[in-house]
Amino acid sequence: MSASSASNGVRQQVFVLVGGTGDLAMRMLWPSLAMLDQDGFLSDDLRIISVAREDCGTEACVDRIGAAVMSRVGEWVEPAALKRFRKRIVHVALDAAHDNWGVKLKDELGDVDKLDIVYFLSVSPSLFKPICEHIEKAGLNKAPNRVVIEKPIGRDLATSKIINDSVAHAFDEARTFRIDHYLGKETVQNLIALRFGNMVFEPLWNAQSIDHIQITIAETVGVADRLGYYDEYGAIRDMLQNHLLQLLCLLAMEPPSSLASDALRDEKVKVLRSLKPITAANVVNTTARGQYGPGFADGHPIAGYEAEKGSPSNTETFVAIKAEIANWRWAGTPIYMRTGKCLPSRATEIVIQFKPLPHSIFGAEAHANRLLIRLQPDEDISLTLMNKAPGLTAEGMHLQPLDLSLSLIKAFDGNDDGKPPRRRIAYERLILDALNGNNAQFVRRDEVEAAWTWVDGIIQAWTDTHMKPQMYPAGTFGPVSAFRLIERDEGRVWND
Repeated sequence: MSASSASNGVRQQVFVLVGGTGDLAMRMLWPSLAMLDQDGFLSDDLRIISVAREDCGTEACVDRIGAAVMSRVGEWVEPAALKRFRKRIVHVALDAAHDNWGVKLKDELGDVDKLDIVYFLSVSPSLFKPICEHIEKAGLNKAPNRVVIEKPIGRDLATSKIINDSVAHAFDEARTFRIDHYLGKETVQNLIALRFGNMVFEPLWNAQSIDHIQITIAETVGVADRLGYYDEYGAIRDMLQNHLLQLLCLLAMEPPSSLASDALRDEKVKVLRSLKPITAANVVNTTARGQYGPGFADGHPIAGYEAEKGSPSNTETFVAIKAEIANWRWAGTPIYMRTGKCLPSRATEIVIQFKPLPHSIFGAEAHANRLLIRLQPDEDISLTLMNKAPGLTAEGMHLQPLDLSLSLIKAFDGNDDGKPPRRRIAYERLILDALNGNNAQFVRRDEVEAAWTWVDGIIQAWTDTHMKPQMYPAGTFGPVSAFRLIERDEGRVWND
């Protein structure tokens, strides 16, 4: 997309980054845009407008952006490309509390009827409504203009509907792009290729062949400067409702009819609506809540969550769930999900544990096959197979497990300069899709609300049973109840 838009008789694109001086913008969004520019994915005449309350001026703002880009991707950015990128940016100081927000932005944009505008709202969800109202009042919301909004989309079903309604007043569903950045990760997108591009997996991807599934998102850090936000949301709202459930949907959904956006998202919604409810009757045996206490994690001593907050708290920093999907493909196959802070290691991974052989001629040496999909810290896919141990023995044939690796980094290195391959920031894929109007990797409204419906039921069950978080020492893999959750099911164990 290197040709000039104007020369092709199409609308000029403008990317409006609201919250342009914020933490997310500096860590992720500006570096993503800079690398998209360097790789030739931005049209020559695309303009980028940074919008924030801070009146720092364009020159100072661009200097900060340049420093942020160098800090994040300095090893790969080319000086000439960064110089070109900086010239695209203009900073506008606007406060959503003032009525002139839309008027001032319109003055900066110029003839809006000739523009294709993408608004990226990297701000608190409490600002979505006033900002969308400003955009609509100024006539800046007409098609093909579209809006990208960051999570959280509410803290329950009711608040989610309020946010979605406020955005929908200015932008219809087809032009509303809800980001879950996990969907931009290379390995997450590869789940679709792995499942539906290989005949070897799809016939086995069901309750007849798979014993259980584990999904883990483990963090070594605590809440740090997010304590105010986190104390209101907790692990279940912050991580389970979006990231974990999105991974679950991609793993469990039926083959879509095509890669078209609604075809993919229709199947994901079916999974969410098929999740068995967790109620007061079964919540103790299907969930675990934890809160980190004093310990040692992320390389330093941890005082504990309540000590950091300075007061008692009922907020969970760890949650584990045993989920079941009530449909023909997955009936009877448990899916265990867990996420937490101040754990011993940082990892995001999926374990597909296949069932053991119905009868083994090798005795106990034959272990069940396992597919491990690791998203971070390293992106890798490995399939554990049984292999004959090399050499001679007097006792006959012996087996040993062997991992067949499908490492994306090793397979697609392609570098001859000695540098490690660059791992793309997940936002690069999503920003590019938003610019191109492709919403397949974004979350549809009914997905968000179906996920909240299930999660709200769990939270209500915790309330009804007075189920409080169980303390776990920082630097351990969660409370004892999390281990009991999986071990009571035929002696299964977490993949630690």
